[in-house]
Amino acid sequence: MKDIAYYNGRITPMAEMTIPLMDRAIYFGDGVYDVIYVHNGRMFSPDDHLDRILTNCRLMRFDVDFDKESLRTLLQSLVDRLDRDIKHVNLYMQVSRGTAMRSHSFPKPPCKANLLVFAHGFTPRGQAPFYAITAPDKRFAFCNIKTINLIPNILANQNSKEAGAEECIFIRDGVITEGSHSNVSILKDGTLITPPLNEWILPSITRKHLLQICQKAGIPVVERPFTLEEMMDADEIMVGASLFLLQRVLKIDGQAAGGKDDALWNRINGDYIKRFEEETAQA
Repeated sequence: MKDIAYYNGRITPMAEMTIPLMDRAIYFGDGVYDVIYVHNGRMFSPDDHLDRILTNCRLMRFDVDFDKESLRTLLQSLVDRLDRDIKHVNLYMQVSRGTAMRSHSFPKPPCKANLLVFAHGFTPRGQAPFYAITAPDKRFAFCNIKTINLIPNILANQNSKEAGAEECIFIRDGVITEGSHSNVSILKDGTLITPPLNEWILPSITRKHLLQICQKAGIPVVERPFTLEEMMDADEIMVGASLFLLQRVLKIDGQAAGGKDDALWNRINGDYIKRFEEETAQA
């Protein structure tokens, strides 16, 4: 199969999948999601992604009828149905509160959560020049939950595309929070600086891996807020996301930025790519 979709036990090609009109994801965005990079038929860091989506389900008080291992087995079984020549796969999973008549409060009687999964091939971005813009962070205070309510992120990312950039970096109360679909960190004088996790920051798996890589390499790590001015003065600016791993930002709001510590950037990025390739090596 070139692509595949799953919804509550039904499996079809993506173009043939339908879901109920009254799935609460449709009229409320009452759902959470996660994305796994699959390479050579192997999921990259599945434990981290499965732990995160199950944590999000608990935070949203969803009644799910699957656990970590059953979900892992399902995901791998779907990946295994794809054509073997598809080397890079975007594996998306979404859980909504369930199917019920529209009401702001939880359905009565309670209903089981809905599970949607789809997978398809994609072309990795690689290491082409990466530019960003900045914008005020107008999102609501549940950014730590990977909710499907992404309207501010969508508008901000579209603005970045129209400006000839790849990402929009949010600023709240004078400090950097994160990007519209990525985490943001900087390097200054050999130290990695990254915003601390809070309700404005998604607990990014790429961020978690970045901290682990730096700590293993003996690179100092500081979790603290930093300003736009600090970011523009940084030696390197990095954004990270599940499908493009780490990217080096070289221009922000049309001004040159970062790109001042080739050796340390190449060391960190090289260690990350090595981790990815080792974990997803062809069996």
